[in-house]
Amino acid sequence: MEIGSPSCELCAQPGGTLLWQSAACRVIRVTDPHYPGFCRVIWNDHVREMTDLDPAARNHLMQVVFAVEAVVRQLFSPHKINLASFGNMVPHVHWHIIPRWQDDRHFPEPVWGKVQREGGGSRPQVSDSELAQALRLALGD
Repeated sequence: MEIGSPSCELCAQPGGTLLWQSAACRVIRVTDPHYPGFCRVIWNDHVREMTDLDPAARNHLMQVVFAVEAVVRQLFSPHKINLASFGNMVPHVHWHIIPRWQDDRHFPEPVWGKVQREGGGSRPQVSDSELAQALRLALGD
């Protein structure tokens, strides 16, 4: 396991608005006006693949991902949640938790796909502090 990589953007910076963190990982909010509630769970140590983590660490990471998904579903009432872990551009273990609506810009394409329509319906307005508080309740301090 490689600890810290000066060329890795997820080692060098939080990766978004920090909402919650532990010694092992952190939850950030992605600033995207089209996808409110878009969060990432980022493993703090520089690890390339899920199988580089021991089973207990993998389980812990996935429990955090599932808790974030539950909070996003509760606060944003999306039609669907997309979970993704790529790491092609940033080879550092992290998970995307993306709320989706049938009228969002890309639906049914992935959010990185071709835009299908402009606009979209109204979305719940949830502040960073409200989202952080809900995460603290779900995950602890």
